[in-house]
Amino acid sequence: MARRCEISGKGPMSGNNVSHANNKTKRRFLPNLRSVKITLEDGTTRRVKMSAKELRTLKKKG
Repeated sequence: MARRCEISGKGPMSGNNVSHANNKTKRRFLPNLRSVKITLEDGTTRRVKMSAKELRTLKKKG
């Protein structure tokens, strides 16, 4: 399963977990994906995985 937004292309980022002793270990920041049904121009519906930010933008723009 690809953890990628189908609208914006947003995917996982990498970084470090930093402990109190300043030890660094690698970690992944995953996008906040939601599975939603959207209606296309021709009237058909399709299930897509999109980030929560893009879902919010889609609701705002209509």
